[in-house]
Amino acid sequence: MINHPAGPPARSRVDIDDGAPPRPGRSLAPLPARRRSRLRSHPRLARLTVLLAAFVCAACGLVYELELVALGDYLLGDSVTQTSVVLSVMVFAMGLGSLLAKRLTRRPATAFALVECALALTGGLSVLALYSCWAWIGRYQAAMVGLTCLIGILIGAEIPLLMTLIQRIRREDAGRAAADLFAADYVGALIGGLAFPFLILPGLGPGTGALVTGAVNAVAGAAVVLWLFREEPTPRLRLLLWGGCALVLALLAAAAAGSDAIERSARHALYGAQVRFATRSHYQEIVLTGPAEGPLRLYLGGRLAVCGPDEYRGNEALVHPAMAAGPDARILLLGGGDGLALREVLRHHGVRSVRLVDADPALPRLARTDPGLAALTGHSLDDPRVHTTAADPMAWLRGGAAAADGTYDVVLADLPAPADGGPVTFHSQEFYGLATRLLSPGGRVAVRGGGDAGGLWQIESGLRTAGLQTVPYAVQGGATASCRADPPDTAQHFLLAAAARPPLALAPDAPPPRALTPDGLRSSAARLTALRPTRPPAALTLLGPR
Repeated sequence: MINHPAGPPARSRVDIDDGAPPRPGRSLAPLPARRRSRLRSHPRLARLTVLLAAFVCAACGLVYELELVALGDYLLGDSVTQTSVVLSVMVFAMGLGSLLAKRLTRRPATAFALVECALALTGGLSVLALYSCWAWIGRYQAAMVGLTCLIGILIGAEIPLLMTLIQRIRREDAGRAAADLFAADYVGALIGGLAFPFLILPGLGPGTGALVTGAVNAVAGAAVVLWLFREEPTPRLRLLLWGGCALVLALLAAAAAGSDAIERSARHALYGAQVRFATRSHYQEIVLTGPAEGPLRLYLGGRLAVCGPDEYRGNEALVHPAMAAGPDARILLLGGGDGLALREVLRHHGVRSVRLVDADPALPRLARTDPGLAALTGHSLDDPRVHTTAADPMAWLRGGAAAADGTYDVVLADLPAPADGGPVTFHSQEFYGLATRLLSPGGRVAVRGGGDAGGLWQIESGLRTAGLQTVPYAVQGGATASCRADPPDTAQHFLLAAAARPPLALAPDAPPPRALTPDGLRSSAARLTALRPTRPPAALTLLGPR
């Protein structure tokens, strides 16, 4: 309990309900005498209840923010941009909400109940609403900014109203009241932030997690405060507020019951009617479409990653030139959890072992279990020579498991280039430096350069900074030409690197590729070499271009 000074209490800027009629200029509505006596008879319990409401509401508010960040990362990629947009808009909107809350402090309990009901409904439905906008309307960014702003305004209105409610329970110094309130708020944010990645996201997923969070928000925020200060609103208004809280819970429950149907309809609108498999793993949304006999389409994070009739071009080009340039007994495949590049690796008779490192274990599992995709991969993931590791490629390269695994004749980076939406991490100077340490004498590295020749040279700079000599080459035809219209001159670009300049050839210990010929490889290398800029761009690093 806070001890008050012996003299008259310092006057706070917050209007205090002291039982007297409000003087002119004061905005706080007095409580009835009977209700004041109830609050003051158990001030510690009442105050603790308000702080508990602040704690839970703060946890829910942070979960809403993290849900929006995670959904944007799933659907659009580029987690840095999504996080920056959500957090900056949210903080600005919270400040705006605090200013607007000054007009609501005359009846703080009623206003707080309304704010929490609106926040529970908006935050709880936010994930489903944004997913629907992304699938049906295509205006995801505008919808995300608008929804983030609305949630931020409602969160920002909480603290001024809670401060007023605490001062109604017991008059005390405003600084001490603010310290207790902000402590509850910050600890609640900590719990919400930890619960999201470890409990809510893996256990419920973004959609159901947001709905459950909204229900907790409505009960702990609106209902608790409305019960504690139930004498503030008139009987009729109190009945409407309780009815509104019950309506919010009913709407959230209905949305939870229909969330699967909403997601199915959205996926059909986005991917077509033949959705074979859809899941949202810890890393991305995975959707597989098409009939069992093909053609298959694999979408990762909303992007078309595999088009069945065309996937062989890129996978052949990544694998076969690297395998032909020297020994190929031990192979390291970074990425490639779909098993398609692995299929090309296993066509070489000299392969003795393959280490596949992919962050998302859901993708190799799908490639093993879906009959159509497994047939397309040639059941490569079931080969006894293949050893699969579920780990982030960068983290695995830095860890002790990579060093203990020994060296490799070929390192294949089956990872999307930055120009195709891939993260900079997997094409940075640091990444290539770590990969180079695992090369055996005469070992090679092959990476995807993307469909944009301009980004190819930045990737090449990273490989050269790691001490490797590089050869650029290309294969004609897009990776998704049969599934969507690509320009007729579309090409996929690659880089082959080694300590000494590697030759471009095709190995005799594998069936001839469908999309590659030795002459075609050499002519594409000559064309790209002529296009290489006189002053190559700076290499990508984890801290940006150097």
